[in-house]
Amino acid sequence: MNRSKSKISRRQFVGRMSALSAASALFFRPFNTPAANLKLLKPPRLSTGDTVGLVSPASCAFEPSTIRSGMETLQSLGYKVKLGKYIREKYGYLAGTDEQRVEDLHQMFLDEEIRAIVALRGGYGSMRLLNQLDYSLIKNHPKILLGYSDITSLCLGIHAKTGLVTFHGPVAISSFSEYTRHNFYKVVADNRPLGEIAHPDPGTTLRPTAHLATIRPGKASGILIGGNLTLLTALLGTAYEPDFRKAILFLEESGEEPYDIDRMLTQLLLAGKLDQVAGIIFDRCPNCKPADYKPAFSVTFSLEEVLNDRLGRLDCPVLFGLNLGHVADKPTLPIGIAATLDADNRSLSIDESAVV
Repeated sequence: MNRSKSKISRRQFVGRMSALSAASALFFRPFNTPAANLKLLKPPRLSTGDTVGLVSPASCAFEPSTIRSGMETLQSLGYKVKLGKYIREKYGYLAGTDEQRVEDLHQMFLDEEIRAIVALRGGYGSMRLLNQLDYSLIKNHPKILLGYSDITSLCLGIHAKTGLVTFHGPVAISSFSEYTRHNFYKVVADNRPLGEIAHPDPGTTLRPTAHLATIRPGKASGILIGGNLTLLTALLGTAYEPDFRKAILFLEESGEEPYDIDRMLTQLLLAGKLDQVAGIIFDRCPNCKPADYKPAFSVTFSLEEVLNDRLGRLDCPVLFGLNLGHVADKPTLPIGIAATLDADNRSLSIDESAVV
Protein backbone atom coordinates (compact mmCIF):
# COMPACT_ATOMS: atom_id res chain seq x y z
CA MET A 1 0.00 0.00 0.00
CA ASN A 2 1.23 3.46 -0.88
CA ARG A 3 0.89 5.37 2.42
CA SER A 4 1.26 8.77 0.76
CA LYS A 5 -2.04 8.23 -1.09
CA SER A 6 -3.92 7.60 2.18
CA LYS A 7 -2.96 10.93 3.72
CA ILE A 8 -5.29 13.95 3.70
CA SER A 9 -4.39 17.45 4.69
CA ARG A 10 -5.68 19.12 7.85
CA ARG A 11 -7.67 21.50 5.66
CA GLN A 12 -9.33 18.59 3.85
CA PHE A 13 -10.12 16.87 7.16
CA VAL A 14 -11.69 20.00 8.66
CA GLY A 15 -13.65 20.57 5.46
CA ARG A 16 -15.04 17.06 5.45
CA MET A 17 -16.01 17.25 9.14
CA SER A 18 -17.74 20.59 8.58
CA ALA A 19 -19.73 19.15 5.71
CA LEU A 20 -20.68 16.11 7.82
CA SER A 21 -21.74 18.38 10.69
CA ALA A 22 -23.90 20.48 8.39
CA ALA A 23 -25.54 17.39 6.93
CA SER A 24 -26.21 16.00 10.41
CA ALA A 25 -27.76 19.27 11.53
CA LEU A 26 -30.02 19.20 8.48
CA PHE A 27 -31.04 15.60 9.03
CA PHE A 28 -31.66 15.90 12.77
CA ARG A 29 -33.22 19.36 12.82
CA PRO A 30 -36.32 19.62 15.06
CA PHE A 31 -39.57 18.81 13.30
CA ASN A 32 -41.80 21.83 12.76
CA THR A 33 -45.41 21.08 11.90
CA PRO A 34 -46.83 23.02 8.93
CA ALA A 35 -49.74 24.23 11.10
CA ALA A 36 -47.36 26.59 12.88
CA ASN A 37 -47.00 28.64 9.68
CA LEU A 38 -50.56 28.52 8.33
CA LYS A 39 -53.35 31.05 8.62
CA LEU A 40 -56.37 29.77 10.55
CA LEU A 41 -59.20 28.78 8.19
CA LYS A 42 -62.74 28.58 9.61
CA PRO A 43 -65.42 26.69 7.65
CA PRO A 44 -68.92 28.08 6.96
CA ARG A 45 -71.45 27.32 9.68
CA LEU A 46 -74.15 24.67 9.32
CA SER A 47 -77.84 25.58 9.06
CA THR A 48 -81.00 23.50 9.39
CA GLY A 49 -81.88 21.96 6.04
CA ASP A 50 -78.29 21.88 4.78
CA THR A 51 -76.91 18.74 3.18
CA VAL A 52 -74.36 16.71 5.13
CA GLY A 53 -72.01 14.20 3.52
CA LEU A 54 -71.74 10.82 5.25
CA VAL A 55 -68.50 8.89 4.69
CA SER A 56 -66.60 6.06 6.33
CA PRO A 57 -62.85 6.92 6.26
CA ALA A 58 -61.89 4.19 8.71
CA SER A 59 -63.57 0.84 9.40
CA CYS A 60 -66.49 -0.57 7.48
CA ALA A 61 -70.11 -0.87 8.51
CA PHE A 62 -70.64 -4.51 9.46
CA GLU A 63 -74.38 -4.31 8.81
CA PRO A 64 -76.37 -2.22 6.30
CA SER A 65 -78.46 -1.08 9.27
CA THR A 66 -75.42 0.79 10.60
CA ILE A 67 -75.48 3.10 7.59
CA ARG A 68 -79.26 3.53 7.86
CA SER A 69 -78.87 4.38 11.54
CA GLY A 70 -76.25 7.04 10.76
CA MET A 71 -78.48 8.57 8.09
CA GLU A 72 -81.50 8.67 10.39
CA THR A 73 -79.47 10.30 13.15
CA LEU A 74 -78.28 13.12 10.88
CA GLN A 75 -81.78 13.57 9.48
CA SER A 76 -83.14 13.83 13.02
CA LEU A 77 -80.72 16.72 13.57
CA GLY A 78 -82.40 18.58 10.71
CA TYR A 79 -80.10 17.84 7.77
CA LYS A 80 -80.35 16.19 4.39
CA VAL A 81 -77.85 13.37 3.88
CA LYS A 82 -75.76 12.38 0.88
CA LEU A 83 -73.84 9.10 1.08
CA GLY A 84 -70.26 8.60 -0.05
CA LYS A 85 -70.00 6.50 -3.19
CA TYR A 86 -67.98 3.78 -1.44
CA ILE A 87 -69.51 3.88 2.05
CA ARG A 88 -70.82 0.31 1.70
CA GLU A 89 -67.49 -1.15 0.59
CA LYS A 90 -65.52 -3.62 2.70
CA TYR A 91 -61.81 -4.31 2.42
CA GLY A 92 -60.75 -6.39 5.39
CA TYR A 93 -61.40 -4.20 8.43
CA LEU A 94 -61.53 -1.09 6.21
CA ALA A 95 -64.46 0.61 4.49
CA GLY A 96 -63.01 0.05 1.03
CA THR A 97 -59.50 0.54 -0.28
CA ASP A 98 -57.48 3.62 0.65
CA GLU A 99 -58.08 5.00 -2.84
CA GLN A 100 -61.85 4.58 -2.51
CA ARG A 101 -62.02 6.26 0.88
CA VAL A 102 -59.82 9.13 -0.33
CA GLU A 103 -62.07 9.58 -3.37
CA ASP A 104 -65.13 9.79 -1.14
CA LEU A 105 -63.50 12.52 0.96
CA HIS A 106 -62.34 14.48 -2.10
CA GLN A 107 -65.79 14.31 -3.67
CA MET A 108 -67.44 15.53 -0.48
CA PHE A 109 -65.13 18.54 -0.31
CA LEU A 110 -65.73 19.27 -4.02
CA ASP A 111 -69.52 18.88 -3.92
CA GLU A 112 -70.98 22.40 -3.58
CA GLU A 113 -74.20 21.01 -2.13
CA ILE A 114 -72.36 19.45 0.85
CA ARG A 115 -71.94 21.81 3.81
CA ALA A 116 -70.37 19.39 6.31
CA ILE A 117 -68.69 15.98 6.26
CA VAL A 118 -69.46 13.52 9.05
CA ALA A 119 -67.75 10.17 9.66
CA LEU A 120 -70.09 7.21 10.02
CA ARG A 121 -67.83 5.57 12.60
CA GLY A 122 -64.24 5.21 13.74
CA GLY A 123 -62.37 1.94 14.12
CA TYR A 124 -59.12 2.03 12.18
CA GLY A 125 -57.80 3.28 8.85
CA SER A 126 -57.97 7.09 8.70
CA MET A 127 -54.24 7.49 9.20
CA ARG A 128 -53.56 5.49 6.02
CA LEU A 129 -55.16 8.27 3.95
CA LEU A 130 -53.04 11.20 5.09
CA ASN A 131 -50.33 10.95 2.44
CA GLN A 132 -52.89 10.59 -0.37
CA LEU A 133 -55.20 13.53 0.38
CA ASP A 134 -55.17 16.62 -1.85
CA TYR A 135 -54.70 19.34 0.77
CA SER A 136 -54.93 22.16 -1.77
CA LEU A 137 -58.36 20.88 -2.78
CA ILE A 138 -59.44 20.75 0.88
CA LYS A 139 -58.07 24.22 1.62
CA ASN A 140 -59.90 25.69 -1.37
CA HIS A 141 -63.22 24.11 -0.28
CA PRO A 142 -63.29 24.52 3.52
CA LYS A 143 -66.06 22.55 5.23
CA ILE A 144 -66.90 21.18 8.65
CA LEU A 145 -65.26 17.78 9.22
CA LEU A 146 -66.60 15.91 12.25
CA GLY A 147 -65.56 12.73 14.04
CA TYR A 148 -63.56 11.32 16.94
CA SER A 149 -61.54 8.28 17.98
CA ASP A 150 -59.76 7.04 14.81
CA ILE A 151 -60.98 10.15 12.93
CA THR A 152 -58.45 12.05 15.09
CA SER A 153 -55.93 11.31 12.32
CA LEU A 154 -57.95 13.24 9.74
CA CYS A 155 -58.86 16.08 12.11
CA LEU A 156 -55.25 16.68 13.15
CA GLY A 157 -53.67 15.91 9.79
CA ILE A 158 -55.94 18.19 7.78
CA HIS A 159 -55.56 20.99 10.31
CA ALA A 160 -51.77 20.64 10.25
CA LYS A 161 -51.59 20.77 6.44
CA THR A 162 -54.27 23.40 5.70
CA GLY A 163 -55.00 25.42 8.85
CA LEU A 164 -58.67 24.37 8.58
CA VAL A 165 -60.57 24.17 11.87
CA THR A 166 -61.75 20.57 12.24
CA PHE A 167 -64.13 19.16 14.83
CA HIS A 168 -63.57 16.41 17.38
CA GLY A 169 -67.07 15.25 18.18
CA PRO A 170 -69.71 12.58 17.67
CA VAL A 171 -69.78 10.31 14.64
CA ALA A 172 -73.06 9.55 12.87
CA ILE A 173 -73.72 6.40 14.90
CA SER A 174 -73.13 8.16 18.24
CA SER A 175 -76.10 8.38 20.58
CA PHE A 176 -76.51 12.20 20.27
CA SER A 177 -77.95 12.69 23.74
CA GLU A 178 -79.59 16.03 24.51
CA TYR A 179 -76.25 17.25 25.92
CA THR A 180 -74.36 16.11 22.80
CA ARG A 181 -76.92 17.71 20.45
CA HIS A 182 -76.86 21.03 22.32
CA ASN A 183 -73.06 21.31 22.22
CA PHE A 184 -72.95 20.22 18.58
CA TYR A 185 -75.37 22.97 17.50
CA LYS A 186 -73.59 25.61 19.59
CA VAL A 187 -70.24 24.88 17.91
CA VAL A 188 -71.11 24.20 14.25
CA ALA A 189 -74.25 26.32 13.76
CA ASP A 190 -73.44 29.44 15.79
CA ASN A 191 -70.70 31.88 14.83
CA ARG A 192 -70.35 33.15 18.40
CA PRO A 193 -67.85 31.79 20.96
CA LEU A 194 -69.18 28.75 22.81
CA GLY A 195 -67.87 29.87 26.20
CA GLU A 196 -67.60 27.43 29.07
CA ILE A 197 -68.44 23.83 28.24
CA ALA A 198 -71.13 22.88 30.72
CA HIS A 199 -71.16 19.54 32.50
CA PRO A 200 -73.90 17.05 31.59
CA ASP A 201 -77.26 17.63 33.30
CA PRO A 202 -77.51 15.72 36.61
CA GLY A 203 -80.92 14.56 35.40
CA THR A 204 -79.28 12.44 32.68
CA THR A 205 -75.90 11.67 34.24
CA LEU A 206 -75.54 10.85 37.94
CA ARG A 207 -73.17 13.21 39.80
CA PRO A 208 -71.51 14.55 36.61
CA THR A 209 -68.66 16.40 38.37
CA ALA A 210 -67.78 13.72 40.94
CA HIS A 211 -65.09 12.20 38.71
CA LEU A 212 -63.31 15.52 37.98
CA ALA A 213 -59.86 15.86 39.53
CA THR A 214 -57.23 18.60 39.37
CA ILE A 215 -53.89 16.91 38.70
CA ARG A 216 -52.01 20.21 38.50
CA PRO A 217 -53.60 23.53 39.53
CA GLY A 218 -53.59 26.70 37.46
CA LYS A 219 -55.24 28.49 34.56
CA ALA A 220 -53.95 28.78 30.99
CA SER A 221 -55.07 29.87 27.54
CA GLY A 222 -53.90 28.51 24.20
CA ILE A 223 -54.95 26.84 20.97
CA LEU A 224 -57.11 23.75 21.42
CA ILE A 225 -55.65 20.59 19.88
CA GLY A 226 -55.99 16.91 20.64
CA GLY A 227 -58.08 13.80 20.19
CA ASN A 228 -57.50 10.11 20.70
CA LEU A 229 -54.23 9.47 22.54
CA THR A 230 -53.23 6.43 20.47
CA LEU A 231 -53.69 8.25 17.16
CA LEU A 232 -52.04 11.44 18.35
CA THR A 233 -48.89 9.64 19.49
CA ALA A 234 -48.86 7.71 16.19
CA LEU A 235 -48.53 11.05 14.34
CA LEU A 236 -45.36 12.10 16.19
CA GLY A 237 -42.47 12.70 13.82
CA THR A 238 -44.71 12.94 10.75
CA ALA A 239 -45.76 15.91 8.63
CA TYR A 240 -49.22 15.61 10.23
CA GLU A 241 -48.11 16.12 13.82
CA PRO A 242 -49.94 18.98 15.58
CA ASP A 243 -48.20 22.06 16.91
CA PHE A 244 -47.94 21.50 20.68
CA ARG A 245 -46.46 24.89 21.50
CA LYS A 246 -48.67 26.78 23.99
CA ALA A 247 -51.56 24.46 23.18
CA ILE A 248 -54.44 23.38 25.35
CA LEU A 249 -54.11 19.64 24.75
CA PHE A 250 -57.16 17.40 25.20
CA LEU A 251 -56.80 13.62 25.18
CA GLU A 252 -59.36 10.82 25.06
CA GLU A 253 -58.98 7.07 24.97
CA SER A 254 -60.99 3.87 25.20
CA GLY A 255 -60.34 0.32 26.28
CA GLU A 256 -56.65 0.76 27.11
CA GLU A 257 -55.20 -0.59 30.34
CA PRO A 258 -53.40 1.89 32.64
CA TYR A 259 -49.96 0.71 31.51
CA ASP A 260 -50.90 1.51 27.89
CA ILE A 261 -51.80 5.08 28.92
CA ASP A 262 -48.52 5.24 30.86
CA ARG A 263 -46.54 4.19 27.76
CA MET A 264 -48.15 6.73 25.44
CA LEU A 265 -47.84 9.61 27.91
CA THR A 266 -44.21 8.62 28.47
CA GLN A 267 -43.65 8.75 24.70
CA LEU A 268 -45.04 12.31 24.63
CA LEU A 269 -42.83 13.22 27.57
CA LEU A 270 -39.69 11.74 25.98
CA ALA A 271 -40.49 13.59 22.75
CA GLY A 272 -40.58 16.86 24.71
CA LYS A 273 -44.17 17.58 23.66
CA LEU A 274 -45.73 17.90 27.09
CA ASP A 275 -43.14 20.48 28.11
CA GLN A 276 -44.43 22.70 25.29
CA VAL A 277 -48.15 22.76 26.05
CA ALA A 278 -49.99 25.41 28.08
CA GLY A 279 -52.40 22.94 29.68
CA ILE A 280 -53.75 19.37 29.48
CA ILE A 281 -57.25 17.91 29.78
CA PHE A 282 -57.65 14.14 30.02
CA ASP A 283 -60.90 12.39 29.23
CA ARG A 284 -63.00 10.66 31.86
CA CYS A 285 -62.12 7.38 30.08
CA PRO A 286 -64.40 5.15 32.20
CA ASN A 287 -63.22 1.90 30.58
CA CYS A 288 -59.46 2.56 30.82
CA LYS A 289 -58.85 0.00 33.55
CA PRO A 290 -57.25 -3.44 33.98
CA ALA A 291 -58.81 -6.06 31.73
CA ASP A 292 -61.50 -8.19 33.36
CA TYR A 293 -59.96 -11.32 31.86
CA LYS A 294 -56.20 -11.82 32.04
CA PRO A 295 -55.12 -8.25 32.85
CA ALA A 296 -51.57 -7.38 31.83
CA PHE A 297 -50.39 -7.11 35.46
CA SER A 298 -51.71 -8.62 38.69
CA VAL A 299 -50.75 -5.41 40.53
CA THR A 300 -51.46 -2.15 38.73
CA PHE A 301 -51.98 1.59 38.93
CA SER A 302 -55.40 3.11 38.41
CA LEU A 303 -55.78 5.57 35.53
CA GLU A 304 -55.82 8.55 37.89
CA GLU A 305 -52.65 7.29 39.57
CA VAL A 306 -50.94 7.05 36.16
CA LEU A 307 -51.96 10.62 35.35
CA ASN A 308 -50.66 11.87 38.69
CA ASP A 309 -47.37 10.05 38.16
CA ARG A 310 -46.80 11.07 34.51
CA LEU A 311 -48.38 14.55 34.46
CA GLY A 312 -48.29 15.68 38.07
CA ARG A 313 -44.83 17.24 37.83
CA LEU A 314 -45.46 19.29 34.70
CA ASP A 315 -45.34 23.07 34.86
CA CYS A 316 -48.87 23.58 33.53
CA PRO A 317 -52.47 23.01 34.68
CA VAL A 318 -53.78 19.46 34.21
CA LEU A 319 -57.43 18.42 34.58
CA PHE A 320 -58.78 14.87 34.59
CA GLY A 321 -62.34 13.69 34.09
CA LEU A 322 -64.10 15.83 31.48
CA ASN A 323 -66.42 13.96 29.12
CA LEU A 324 -64.56 14.00 25.78
CA GLY A 325 -64.61 10.75 23.86
CA HIS A 326 -66.19 7.31 24.24
CA VAL A 327 -69.04 8.42 26.51
CA ALA A 328 -72.71 9.14 25.79
CA ASP A 329 -72.56 12.85 26.65
CA LYS A 330 -69.69 14.50 24.79
CA PRO A 331 -69.02 18.01 23.49
CA THR A 332 -67.90 18.97 20.01
CA LEU A 333 -64.41 20.46 20.31
CA PRO A 334 -63.02 22.67 17.51
CA ILE A 335 -59.35 21.97 16.77
CA GLY A 336 -57.31 25.13 16.18
CA ILE A 337 -59.49 27.53 18.19
CA ALA A 338 -58.50 29.62 21.25
CA ALA A 339 -59.53 28.06 24.57
CA THR A 340 -58.94 28.47 28.29
CA LEU A 341 -58.42 25.69 30.83
CA ASP A 342 -59.06 26.49 34.50
CA ALA A 343 -57.94 23.42 36.42
CA ASP A 344 -58.75 25.05 39.77
CA ASN A 345 -62.41 25.55 38.81
CA ARG A 346 -62.36 22.36 36.72
CA SER A 347 -63.59 24.00 33.53
CA LEU A 348 -62.80 24.43 29.84
CA SER A 349 -63.95 27.42 27.78
CA ILE A 350 -63.95 27.97 24.01
CA ASP A 351 -62.95 31.61 23.55
CA GLU A 352 -63.74 32.26 19.87
CA SER A 353 -66.12 31.10 17.19
CA ALA A 354 -65.20 27.99 15.20
CA VAL A 355 -67.27 28.79 12.09
CA VAL A 356 -68.08 31.85 9.97
